[in-house]
Amino acid sequence: NAVVQEWIDKAEGDYLTAMREADASPPNYDAVCFHAQQCIEKLFKALLTAKGTMPPKTHDLTVLDRLLSSICAEWYWPIEALRLLSTAAVVFRYPGESAGSEEADAAFGACKAIRTRLLELLRESNT
Repeated sequence: NAVVQEWIDKAEGDYLTAMREADASPPNYDAVCFHAQQCIEKLFKALLTAKGTMPPKTHDLTVLDRLLSSICAEWYWPIEALRLLSTAAVVFRYPGESAGSEEADAAFGACKAIRTRLLELLRESNT
């Protein structure tokens, strides 16, 4: 499905951007948090699309998680990690708050783990 692949490609672009920003000198921790969340949001939307559900126009990973859980019995992830990513993407986008290395490490670590699981489910839904 071309739309599913486009979601995956966009998610992978965000993943690579988060990785580059984490390794940059100086790193942009706010961008790491934002792109980590964007990667997972887009992979959620890819899997929802692959399962025949039109993803809603939301950035809230907990909303996408509930929707995916209702149609994909194999999907489960602790809600705290999804909340962390959603919060990190929003809070650090505006003046007054900035991510540090700890927040960026937590967000990117969550992104890597969740990304691995979502990509496994996407591969399984393709076979």
